[in-house]
Amino acid sequence: MNSPSIRVSSIDDPRVSPYRHIAAPDELLDLGVFVAEGRLVVRRLLELRQWSIESILLTQAAADNLDDVLPLTTAPIFIVDQDVMNGIAGFNIHRGCLAIVRRPATTTLDRIVAGPLSRVLVLEGVNNPDNVGGLFRTAAAFGIELVVLGPHSGDPLYRKAIRTSMGATLSVPFARAPQWPGAIADLRADGFTVVALTPDMTATPLEDVRPTGRLALLVGSEGEGLTRDAFDAATLMARIPMSQAVDSLNVTTAASIAMYHCFAERRE
Repeated sequence: MNSPSIRVSSIDDPRVSPYRHIAAPDELLDLGVFVAEGRLVVRRLLELRQWSIESILLTQAAADNLDDVLPLTTAPIFIVDQDVMNGIAGFNIHRGCLAIVRRPATTTLDRIVAGPLSRVLVLEGVNNPDNVGGLFRTAAAFGIELVVLGPHSGDPLYRKAIRTSMGATLSVPFARAPQWPGAIADLRADGFTVVALTPDMTATPLEDVRPTGRLALLVGSEGEGLTRDAFDAATLMARIPMSQAVDSLNVTTAASIAMYHCFAERRE
Protein backbone atom coordinates (compact mmCIF):
# COMPACT_ATOMS: atom_id res chain seq x y z
CA MET A 1 0.00 0.00 0.00
CA ASN A 2 1.37 3.38 -0.92
CA SER A 3 2.03 6.15 1.56
CA PRO A 4 -0.54 8.94 1.78
CA SER A 5 0.46 12.11 -0.02
CA ILE A 6 1.98 14.86 2.10
CA ARG A 7 1.33 18.53 1.37
CA VAL A 8 4.48 20.69 1.44
CA SER A 9 4.11 24.45 1.29
CA SER A 10 7.62 25.76 2.03
CA ILE A 11 10.77 25.53 -0.04
CA ASP A 12 12.67 25.22 3.27
CA ASP A 13 10.86 22.06 4.39
CA PRO A 14 13.70 19.65 5.33
CA ARG A 15 11.76 16.68 3.98
CA VAL A 16 12.35 17.90 0.42
CA SER A 17 15.91 19.16 0.92
CA PRO A 18 17.48 16.54 -1.44
CA TYR A 19 15.64 18.18 -4.34
CA ARG A 20 17.69 21.33 -3.82
CA HIS A 21 20.66 19.47 -5.31
CA ILE A 22 18.91 18.61 -8.58
CA ALA A 23 21.19 20.89 -10.63
CA ALA A 24 24.38 19.68 -8.88
CA PRO A 25 25.27 16.14 -10.06
CA ASP A 26 28.36 15.91 -7.83
CA GLU A 27 26.31 16.71 -4.75
CA LEU A 28 23.74 14.08 -5.71
CA LEU A 29 26.58 11.57 -6.08
CA ASP A 30 27.81 12.47 -2.62
CA LEU A 31 24.30 11.79 -1.31
CA GLY A 32 24.23 8.46 -3.12
CA VAL A 33 21.11 9.30 -5.11
CA PHE A 34 19.96 10.33 -8.56
CA VAL A 35 16.97 12.30 -9.83
CA ALA A 36 14.26 11.05 -12.17
CA GLU A 37 12.42 13.88 -13.92
CA GLY A 38 9.20 13.96 -15.89
CA ARG A 39 5.96 12.02 -15.84
CA LEU A 40 6.93 9.40 -18.40
CA VAL A 41 10.24 8.69 -16.65
CA VAL A 42 8.73 8.51 -13.16
CA ARG A 43 5.95 6.28 -14.45
CA ARG A 44 8.58 3.97 -15.93
CA LEU A 45 10.53 4.08 -12.67
CA LEU A 46 7.47 2.97 -10.72
CA GLU A 47 6.47 0.29 -13.19
CA LEU A 48 9.90 -1.35 -13.12
CA ARG A 49 9.67 -1.82 -9.35
CA GLN A 50 13.39 -2.56 -9.07
CA TRP A 51 14.60 0.81 -7.84
CA SER A 52 14.78 2.08 -4.27
CA ILE A 53 12.76 5.29 -4.42
CA GLU A 54 13.36 7.65 -1.51
CA SER A 55 10.59 10.13 -2.28
CA ILE A 56 8.51 11.65 -5.07
CA LEU A 57 7.78 15.35 -5.48
CA LEU A 58 4.69 16.22 -7.53
CA THR A 59 2.34 18.99 -8.39
CA GLN A 60 -1.29 18.01 -8.07
CA ALA A 61 -1.64 17.80 -11.85
CA ALA A 62 1.29 15.36 -12.04
CA ALA A 63 -0.11 13.34 -9.14
CA ASP A 64 -3.42 13.04 -10.97
CA ASN A 65 -1.60 11.91 -14.11
CA LEU A 66 0.30 9.20 -12.18
CA ASP A 67 -2.61 8.16 -10.00
CA ASP A 68 -2.68 4.63 -11.43
CA VAL A 69 0.98 3.85 -10.66
CA LEU A 70 1.59 5.73 -7.40
CA PRO A 71 0.16 2.79 -5.42
CA LEU A 72 3.19 0.78 -6.60
CA THR A 73 5.48 2.58 -4.14
CA THR A 74 5.64 3.04 -0.38
CA ALA A 75 7.95 6.06 -0.75
CA PRO A 76 6.74 9.41 0.62
CA ILE A 77 4.82 11.41 -1.97
CA PHE A 78 5.11 15.15 -1.49
CA ILE A 79 2.55 17.43 -3.16
CA VAL A 80 3.58 21.01 -3.85
CA ASP A 81 2.39 23.98 -5.85
CA GLN A 82 4.34 24.65 -9.05
CA ASP A 83 6.02 27.77 -7.66
CA VAL A 84 7.19 25.86 -4.58
CA MET A 85 8.65 23.09 -6.75
CA ASN A 86 10.45 25.66 -8.89
CA GLY A 87 11.78 27.35 -5.76
CA ILE A 88 13.11 24.08 -4.35
CA ALA A 89 14.78 23.02 -7.61
CA GLY A 90 15.99 26.49 -8.56
CA PHE A 91 14.45 26.45 -12.02
CA ASN A 92 11.17 25.67 -13.75
CA ILE A 93 10.20 21.99 -13.55
CA HIS A 94 7.48 22.39 -16.13
CA ARG A 95 6.16 18.83 -15.91
CA GLY A 96 5.84 19.06 -12.14
CA CYS A 97 7.34 15.65 -11.48
CA LEU A 98 10.55 14.57 -9.71
CA ALA A 99 11.76 11.56 -7.76
CA ILE A 100 14.83 10.94 -5.62
CA VAL A 101 16.18 7.42 -6.11
CA ARG A 102 18.92 5.55 -4.26
CA ARG A 103 21.90 5.00 -6.56
CA PRO A 104 22.92 1.33 -6.75
CA ALA A 105 26.47 0.16 -6.23
CA THR A 106 28.60 0.66 -9.33
CA THR A 107 28.77 -2.48 -11.45
CA THR A 108 32.12 -3.07 -13.09
CA LEU A 109 32.95 -5.26 -16.03
CA ASP A 110 35.98 -7.29 -15.07
CA ARG A 111 35.05 -10.14 -17.36
CA ILE A 112 31.91 -11.48 -19.01
CA VAL A 113 31.82 -15.23 -18.49
CA ALA A 114 29.94 -17.72 -20.61
CA GLY A 115 26.24 -16.96 -20.37
CA PRO A 116 23.23 -15.70 -22.26
CA LEU A 117 24.62 -12.30 -23.25
CA SER A 118 25.06 -11.88 -26.99
CA ARG A 119 24.29 -8.20 -27.72
CA VAL A 120 26.54 -5.58 -26.15
CA LEU A 121 27.14 -1.88 -26.81
CA VAL A 122 30.45 -0.39 -25.70
CA LEU A 123 31.02 3.35 -25.27
CA GLU A 124 34.35 5.15 -25.11
CA GLY A 125 34.36 8.82 -24.14
CA VAL A 126 30.66 9.40 -24.90
CA ASN A 127 29.83 11.93 -22.22
CA ASN A 128 27.15 14.20 -23.70
CA PRO A 129 23.96 13.28 -21.77
CA ASP A 130 21.78 13.60 -24.88
CA ASN A 131 24.01 11.10 -26.68
CA VAL A 132 24.17 8.76 -23.69
CA GLY A 133 20.39 8.85 -23.36
CA GLY A 134 19.84 8.44 -27.09
CA LEU A 135 22.16 5.44 -27.23
CA PHE A 136 20.35 3.73 -24.37
CA ARG A 137 16.98 4.40 -26.00
CA THR A 138 18.13 2.72 -29.21
CA ALA A 139 19.81 -0.05 -27.22
CA ALA A 140 16.48 -0.83 -25.60
CA ALA A 141 14.78 -0.87 -29.01
CA PHE A 142 17.18 -3.46 -30.42
CA GLY A 143 17.52 -5.75 -27.44
CA ILE A 144 20.98 -4.75 -26.23
CA GLU A 145 21.60 -6.75 -23.07
CA LEU A 146 24.46 -4.69 -21.62
CA VAL A 147 26.02 -1.28 -22.19
CA VAL A 148 29.68 -1.12 -21.22
CA LEU A 149 30.90 2.33 -20.20
CA GLY A 150 34.53 2.88 -21.10
CA PRO A 151 36.75 5.80 -20.04
CA HIS A 152 35.17 9.25 -19.78
CA SER A 153 31.68 8.00 -20.64
CA GLY A 154 28.77 9.89 -19.14
CA ASP A 155 26.48 8.90 -16.29
CA PRO A 156 23.38 7.03 -17.50
CA LEU A 157 21.65 8.05 -14.27
CA TYR A 158 22.12 11.78 -14.82
CA ARG A 159 18.58 13.16 -15.04
CA LYS A 160 18.97 14.55 -18.57
CA ALA A 161 20.34 11.23 -19.84
CA ILE A 162 17.43 9.38 -18.21
CA ARG A 163 14.92 11.80 -19.72
CA THR A 164 16.45 11.63 -23.21
CA SER A 165 16.46 7.84 -23.04
CA MET A 166 12.72 7.84 -22.25
CA GLY A 167 13.61 5.86 -19.13
CA ALA A 168 15.72 3.25 -20.95
CA THR A 169 18.73 3.88 -18.71
CA LEU A 170 16.55 2.55 -15.88
CA SER A 171 15.98 -0.77 -17.63
CA VAL A 172 19.01 -1.53 -19.82
CA PRO A 173 21.85 -2.93 -17.65
CA PHE A 174 25.18 -1.12 -17.74
CA ALA A 175 28.63 -1.58 -16.26
CA ARG A 176 31.81 0.46 -15.98
CA ALA A 177 35.01 -0.86 -17.54
CA PRO A 178 37.85 -0.24 -15.07
CA GLN A 179 40.43 -1.82 -17.39
CA TRP A 180 40.84 -0.18 -20.79
CA PRO A 181 41.32 -1.36 -23.44
CA GLY A 182 41.51 -4.58 -21.48
CA ALA A 183 37.71 -4.75 -21.35
CA ILE A 184 37.64 -5.08 -25.14
CA ALA A 185 40.17 -7.90 -24.97
CA ASP A 186 38.03 -9.59 -22.31
CA LEU A 187 34.98 -9.38 -24.55
CA ARG A 188 36.90 -11.02 -27.36
CA ALA A 189 38.21 -13.69 -25.02
CA ASP A 190 34.62 -14.43 -24.06
CA GLY A 191 33.68 -15.04 -27.66
CA PHE A 192 32.49 -11.61 -28.77
CA THR A 193 33.24 -10.12 -32.14
CA VAL A 194 33.95 -6.47 -31.32
CA VAL A 195 33.05 -4.14 -34.21
CA ALA A 196 34.46 -0.61 -33.89
CA LEU A 197 32.49 2.04 -35.79
CA THR A 198 34.50 4.65 -37.68
CA PRO A 199 34.06 6.93 -40.73
CA ASP A 200 37.51 5.80 -41.95
CA MET A 201 37.21 4.90 -45.64
CA THR A 202 39.58 1.95 -45.19
CA ALA A 203 37.16 0.24 -42.78
CA THR A 204 34.82 -2.58 -43.82
CA PRO A 205 31.44 -1.32 -45.11
CA LEU A 206 28.78 -2.08 -42.51
CA GLU A 207 26.68 -4.09 -44.96
CA ASP A 208 29.58 -6.54 -45.27
CA VAL A 209 29.52 -7.23 -41.54
CA ARG A 210 27.49 -10.42 -41.07
CA PRO A 211 26.97 -10.82 -37.35
CA THR A 212 26.76 -14.31 -35.94
CA GLY A 213 27.10 -15.35 -32.32
CA ARG A 214 28.14 -12.84 -29.68
CA LEU A 215 28.61 -9.29 -30.98
CA ALA A 216 29.71 -6.04 -29.33
CA LEU A 217 29.44 -2.68 -31.09
CA LEU A 218 32.06 -0.15 -30.05
CA VAL A 219 31.47 3.61 -30.49
CA GLY A 220 33.45 6.67 -29.50
CA SER A 221 32.86 10.31 -28.75
CA GLU A 222 31.90 12.83 -31.37
CA GLY A 223 34.84 14.77 -32.73
CA GLU A 224 37.71 12.61 -31.55
CA GLY A 225 36.00 9.25 -32.06
CA LEU A 226 37.60 6.07 -30.78
CA THR A 227 41.17 6.04 -29.53
CA ARG A 228 43.89 4.12 -31.33
CA ASP A 229 44.05 1.69 -28.41
CA ALA A 230 40.35 0.90 -28.79
CA PHE A 231 40.70 0.31 -32.53
CA ASP A 232 43.69 -1.95 -32.01
CA ALA A 233 41.84 -4.02 -29.41
CA ALA A 234 38.70 -4.51 -31.55
CA THR A 235 38.12 -7.41 -33.92
CA LEU A 236 37.44 -5.19 -36.91
CA MET A 237 36.55 -1.67 -37.97
CA ALA A 238 33.33 -0.91 -39.84
CA ARG A 239 32.00 2.21 -41.54
CA ILE A 240 28.60 3.38 -42.71
CA PRO A 241 28.86 4.32 -46.42
CA MET A 242 27.65 7.87 -46.97
CA SER A 243 28.00 10.85 -49.23
CA GLN A 244 31.49 12.32 -49.33
CA ALA A 245 29.89 15.69 -48.60
CA VAL A 246 29.41 14.51 -45.00
CA ASP A 247 32.42 13.40 -42.97
CA SER A 248 30.62 11.69 -40.09
CA LEU A 249 27.32 11.12 -38.30
CA ASN A 250 26.19 11.91 -34.80
CA VAL A 251 27.27 8.99 -32.59
CA THR A 252 23.68 8.14 -31.67
CA THR A 253 22.64 8.12 -35.33
CA ALA A 254 25.60 5.99 -36.38
CA ALA A 255 25.16 3.51 -33.55
CA SER A 256 21.43 3.29 -34.26
CA ILE A 257 22.08 2.37 -37.89
CA ALA A 258 24.62 -0.25 -36.80
CA MET A 259 22.29 -1.71 -34.16
CA TYR A 260 19.52 -1.96 -36.72
CA HIS A 261 21.83 -3.73 -39.17
CA CYS A 262 23.19 -6.13 -36.57
CA PHE A 263 20.28 -6.74 -34.23
CA ALA A 264 16.94 -5.92 -35.88
CA GLU A 265 14.37 -8.70 -35.73
CA ARG A 266 13.70 -9.48 -39.37
CA ARG A 267 10.92 -11.63 -40.71
CA GLU A 268 11.78 -14.16 -43.34
